[in-house]
Amino acid sequence: MNHYPAGPHLSRIETPSDLREHFNIEDLPAVCDELRDFIVDVVSEKGGHFGASLGVVELTVALHYAFNTPEDQLVWDVGHQAYGHKILTGRRDRFHTNRQYGGLSGFPKRSESEYDTFGVGHSSTSVSAALGMAVASKLSGQHDKKHVAVIGDGAMTAGLAFEGLNHGGAEDANLLVVLNDNCMSIDPNVGALKEYLTDITTSKAYNKVKDEVWHLLGRISKFGPNAQAIAQKVESAVKSALLKQSNLFESLNFRYFGPVDGHDVEHLAQILEDIKDIPGPKLLHCITVKGKGYAPAEEGSATTWHAPGLFDKKTGEIKKAAPSQPKPPKFQDVFGHSIIELAKQDARVVGVTPAMPSGCSLKYMLAEMPDRAFDVGIAEQHAVTFSAGMATQGKVPFCNIYSSFMQRAYDQVIHDVAIQNLHVVFCLDRGGVVGADGPTHHGAYDLAYMRCIPNMVVAAPMDEVELRNMMYSASQLHDGPYSIRYPRGTGSIVDWKQPFEALPIGKGRRLQNGNDIAILSIGAIGTQATEACEALAQRGISAAHYDMRFAKPIDEMMLHEVFGKFKHVITLEDGCIMGGFGSAVLEFMGDQGYQAQVRRLGLPDRYVEHGTQAELYAENGYDAASIVACAVEMAAQAGTSGAMQSA
Repeated sequence: MNHYPAGPHLSRIETPSDLREHFNIEDLPAVCDELRDFIVDVVSEKGGHFGASLGVVELTVALHYAFNTPEDQLVWDVGHQAYGHKILTGRRDRFHTNRQYGGLSGFPKRSESEYDTFGVGHSSTSVSAALGMAVASKLSGQHDKKHVAVIGDGAMTAGLAFEGLNHGGAEDANLLVVLNDNCMSIDPNVGALKEYLTDITTSKAYNKVKDEVWHLLGRISKFGPNAQAIAQKVESAVKSALLKQSNLFESLNFRYFGPVDGHDVEHLAQILEDIKDIPGPKLLHCITVKGKGYAPAEEGSATTWHAPGLFDKKTGEIKKAAPSQPKPPKFQDVFGHSIIELAKQDARVVGVTPAMPSGCSLKYMLAEMPDRAFDVGIAEQHAVTFSAGMATQGKVPFCNIYSSFMQRAYDQVIHDVAIQNLHVVFCLDRGGVVGADGPTHHGAYDLAYMRCIPNMVVAAPMDEVELRNMMYSASQLHDGPYSIRYPRGTGSIVDWKQPFEALPIGKGRRLQNGNDIAILSIGAIGTQATEACEALAQRGISAAHYDMRFAKPIDEMMLHEVFGKFKHVITLEDGCIMGGFGSAVLEFMGDQGYQAQVRRLGLPDRYVEHGTQAELYAENGYDAASIVACAVEMAAQAGTSGAMQSA
């Protein structure tokens, strides 16, 4: 039941055509106010991405007002900022289900709405996608169709964005790139482009002369068609003189407009109306404030208010339940504190992350050891090859990238690290299902895609202590690429800060003896197997549990023990079963000539939607209850629990 009322203007808008047909440009500020209030009302109680959407309320309204969406194609980069877009495009009454199991996706999604022209979730895709649309429309003779890419300054630092801009400048297509410049991604932006944009936006002299140039343009237009060209040459010279560099975007053959106030909706709508029919590639540079219009988000930490969870909309107090007893830490924090310990012991250790120092907790090392920790911006490919370069000089880089984001740097993992057998430790955060962010962010494939790479060690800790020990072992016992994957969220051990212990590569551990069935798990999902073993014991089924730790090299001695004793085996992984850990077990069984009934539990060969981790474990059949059901079914097929061993 939707109990979130919309204001008098917003309640009249079911689709953008209502916005365009029923409201004058002077009504748009009121629409923006109501849209912002609606986002605050819902997100404060339901959670989700927050600051980014508040920052583009005016831009969202102006775009849908000036352009004939969905005929005109609007592409949102990443999609963290697309909540206002969803509300204006027929989903207001369902917006309270955003990121909930079975509800709206947290990102634009083609299957959800015709207004979602391109599925997004990872950064920096918008320019290339919108350019592809623009060129396709041109080829189809749809010369009046407009194509808009909205990209943030953080996403603009990625190489893919520049590839799109470089190509876009060479195509005579109807492409408008809107640069949403808030000087902040999830974490503070880094790199030369950030400094460049800051130069543009803060040069008072440039902006003053720019205005004078355009006023001059208006006055001299009566002197003929060349007046505009003359004025543009004057402006270009002014830019070069005052900024001591030519405009980056104009050098790529984009018509540059801005910087403009991204919160003046009337002015924005007018600018968009004025420039939308100018042919060829164009870029509008908008200056916005993340969290605009909600004081706690606007004045507080942009990182905190990116996705704050539930909060009191009146006070801005973020609601966090006080634990009744000590809780295990997040895996990311174990990484963040452990790498500092390792770095203090070993001068070779350095940390690298592509723009996620808070998400992966490299922030602690950046604060304590700023010369040995590197946030390279949204540039996963660069992060991997940068790490490879350091490894050639004797450093041991811990390159921390979310599992789903590492997909973007797969060539670099193979070509720049593995082929050269360089000592880079990949720490893949968010391995497995991640919850509300859904299929674009699930770390479903890393066990499979890392396992097939020569020279690569593929490890996954079951708990916090194993994570620490794998990090230590990766730095001290190995001299090649080493992948450690762990999930989003908390682990299972409160007293986790134990002395480092070397873990032999490719060696698992038996956690529980059993006689009837063997459960082989890898990673933190093994806690579900522990719970299942206890439930099975109550049913008279004796289950052995093996924490395999490594998908590659797999513990062959342990597998000989398993297949020598058991005819019924369950493999468990929080990842795809196609080519993953279970496949490795089956390959061993086949290669060694063993025969057994093996059931692989994990993610199926389809894209899994969003929901809580617990909901998704259950839906896809690898939570504790599903493991029990699988074991009971295998027992029934064998006749009796005792018959399983001798079957």
